[in-house]
Amino acid sequence: MGRKHRFVSVLAIGAIALAACGDAPDDEGDGGGGDYLACMVTDVGGIDDRSFNESAWNGLQAASAANDQLTEPENVSSGAEGDYVPNLTGYVDQDCDFILAVGGLMAEATAEVAAANPEQQFGIVDASLPDPNVYSMQFDTAQAAFLAGYLAAGYSETGVVATYGGLNIPPVTIFMDGFADGVAHYNETNDADVRVLGWDKEAQEGSFTDDFQDQAAGRALSDNFVSQDADVIMPVAGGAGLGTASAPGAGEEYVVIWVDVDGCVSAEQYCPAFLTTVVKNIPDAVQEAVLASAGTEELDNGSFLGTLENEGVSLAPYHEFEDQISEELKTDIIDLQADIIDGTITVTSPAQPTG
Repeated sequence: MGRKHRFVSVLAIGAIALAACGDAPDDEGDGGGGDYLACMVTDVGGIDDRSFNESAWNGLQAASAANDQLTEPENVSSGAEGDYVPNLTGYVDQDCDFILAVGGLMAEATAEVAAANPEQQFGIVDASLPDPNVYSMQFDTAQAAFLAGYLAAGYSETGVVATYGGLNIPPVTIFMDGFADGVAHYNETNDADVRVLGWDKEAQEGSFTDDFQDQAAGRALSDNFVSQDADVIMPVAGGAGLGTASAPGAGEEYVVIWVDVDGCVSAEQYCPAFLTTVVKNIPDAVQEAVLASAGTEELDNGSFLGTLENEGVSLAPYHEFEDQISEELKTDIIDLQADIIDGTITVTSPAQPTG
């Protein structure tokens, strides 16, 4: 290895992607300023999903901007599952100091490459790996999605709301579980009967696009929900969810709750349709991990779990809907967040990370 690789200690962290392709990264990088290189491999959703992958990339860029020891980060997008190992290995060969795998779908590949390269530091988002050279970042998005579900139920005029996912995997269904429970809590406390389309928490079954890119599939699901009177829809499907946000009825026939990164920032042109966003604070978690890695000699792994309490997850501002949401409903959301943080309300999901 051309560089001395450093591993992130959990104590160092404290409390706290360009055009898609399936090729392995080039052997030579083109970074500038410093000599510490962070590299990122996305899953098949691509870096320009306005959501999950893009937010991780923003974290790497923020780390580079915050510390002149870091050179410009690099990324490669996987075209298929079979690209994960070659892409990760390519960055090992390129002497990247920190290699970030984005997504739980990459857990097996990351574990394989990490075991084969014990002196190389890795990070992974939405998975927990025991390997001593992997820093794991997970997020209890059920907590923030609970607030979104309550908001959706209180905002809905038809009494029908909906959600759908990209794939039936834990990092997706955790949002859907929290959303469904938030609606149920609204019904219980307000003597209401708002229905949720697209997800049955008890059965762990629902509606999916079967990938994170097919906007037509996202549009088809939301059109179907609207035909059943849904007026609030939460896609948990990366770029596929843009099919819901970009449809002619978005912002008029129905509003959208985005996920991962504030939709009014990542997909500004669709802001008039976004009621709010269930934020997974991937950028800050990634930035802190990279900065800590660049500044420590610790040979250790570690982990981060984002919650409402540590602002690893949150509900984004209401932006253009600020004046359309009642003060009573806003107050309820604030109170619910406090109740979740202090343990008065416990949000549960089979998909919740265990650390």
